Amino acid sequence: MSDRRFRDRTEAGELLAVQLRQYAQHPDGLVLALPRGGVPVAAEIAQSLALPLEICLVRKLGLPEHPELAMGAIASDGIMVLNHQVIRQFKISRSDLLRVADLERQELERRRQLYQSESPLPLQNRLVILVDDGIATSSTLRAAIALISRQQPQRLVVAAPVAPPETCELIQKLVQEVVCLITPDPLSSIGQWYEDFSQTSDQEVCRLLAEARARLDGSQPPEFED
Repeated sequence: MSDRRFRDRTEAGELLAVQLRQYAQHPDGLVLALPRGGVPVAAEIAQSLALPLEICLVRKLGLPEHPELAMGAIASDGIMVLNHQVIRQFKISRSDLLRVADLERQELERRRQLYQSESPLPLQNRLVILVDDGIATSSTLRAAIALISRQQPQRLVVAAPVAPPETCELIQKLVQEVVCLITPDPLSSIGQWYEDFSQTSDQEVCRLLAEARARLDGSQPPEFED
């Protein structure tokens, strides 16, 4: 696709679904979203491909003075991925790193209680499509890949609307397939490739997950207030 901007995360998901159509109605398929921004993208993919939607809980470890810049990421099961270059550059102490990690573990637990279904689907021997709204440093994504790989999926596909080419090359070494629509070099920010990159709320995440789970079991999704 040309290097035009996406209207929003929903459109990005629709366009990714076209590139993933060979996995439509896959009997062992599952779409995993990185919350919160990855959920609207993944929800469109899951709906288009008629696949279940679940979440993969990971958290970026932002620098104490520049939280938007990742010095690593954590996932459940004690997984931690570090960006040693950033840690050295900003002279981050072990105590500062552990303090940030502890705060993010608390947020992980909050999100687990809020988002995760009572019986998450197993990943072993499944086709897993892991989705985010864009990839920058890849710390968060690599933590998610480590978490998923422990459960021995049949095939792991990473799908994102935008990522720099060197990041796609790095991720390609860790999974079976990478699908990315735009690969700008350099990538100054993910948000510049969206007309609307407003923050995804907890309420929107819960609504999209509830709708996807209702489609799966044929029930009526709960109503959410605007």
